[in-house]
Amino acid sequence: MIKAEWFFWLVGGVFLAMAAQMLADRTNPRRYGTAAFWGLLGAGFVYSTWVTDKKAPAEPLGAAVLVMICLAGFGFTGRGTARTATPAQRAADAARFGNRLFVPALTIPAVALVCAVGVKRLHAGGGPVLEKGSETILGLGIGAVVALAVAMVMLREKRISVPLHAGRSILETAGWVMLLPQLLATLGAIFSVAGVGDQVRRIATAVLPDGSVFLAVVVYCVGMFLFTVVMGNGFAAFPVMTAAVGWPVLVQQAHGSAPGVMAVGMLAGFCGTLVTPMAANYNMVPAALLELTDRYGPIKAQLPTAFILLACNIGIMSVFAV
Repeated sequence: MIKAEWFFWLVGGVFLAMAAQMLADRTNPRRYGTAAFWGLLGAGFVYSTWVTDKKAPAEPLGAAVLVMICLAGFGFTGRGTARTATPAQRAADAARFGNRLFVPALTIPAVALVCAVGVKRLHAGGGPVLEKGSETILGLGIGAVVALAVAMVMLREKRISVPLHAGRSILETAGWVMLLPQLLATLGAIFSVAGVGDQVRRIATAVLPDGSVFLAVVVYCVGMFLFTVVMGNGFAAFPVMTAAVGWPVLVQQAHGSAPGVMAVGMLAGFCGTLVTPMAANYNMVPAALLELTDRYGPIKAQLPTAFILLACNIGIMSVFAV
């Protein structure tokens, strides 16, 4: 059986290999801090296996996160010059292959879909081929490996160090913001365990006047928007605001449509994704990879759209969901 932990080990091994490249790159004036930052992340992916199995304490992982925060926060990370294809070579490949360059990228979702739908039903040796419940993430990992092989064959690249250097260049360009989705997912779990949703529900119940459905809709949608701005992820904000207002007020008291309330509530949260630097994968990482002069340029451009869509979602929920 192919286990999800193998995928995490592979991710950790890739980070460790890239950290070794960073350490050897003398063009990076902060190579030691950069290598330490990404090396600790790679080691964490491997060490977490024993933490999950209760065979090792979790405290070293917490200490590693604090060290990584200090390395990034105090400017000990930097960017070197990766030994990869030159701009001229990339331009020549683009002219030669054209739209076929998208084939490796499209291979990842295609393989992931096959694994999640088809391979999950296969059995060997009396058990499933893929670990039960992890078919999607394993499909993503297998798809990435297959896509790498397809790209290397298509471009006739025989050295595995070249894609490693290219990936390392992306890590150094984007920097620590690449890790914000992981950290924000953890923040959402902390909010849930801490009972933030219950506290917001008590406040909303005390403030909202009886029978004011429209005001409850506004509180729910705006709350989803604001919590998403804080946590950078609508999925992290959803359990907090749904437990506070969406389910007890709009569904149970106002007898609204649960699917409609939940779906439009998520869309209201996504409006917050457009205007927050905490949503690094949407706003900060693209700005860094495109080397924009204004790192907050995507957010500024998306502000009008976000507020217009938020108002539309409030109207849609009021008319069709409650």
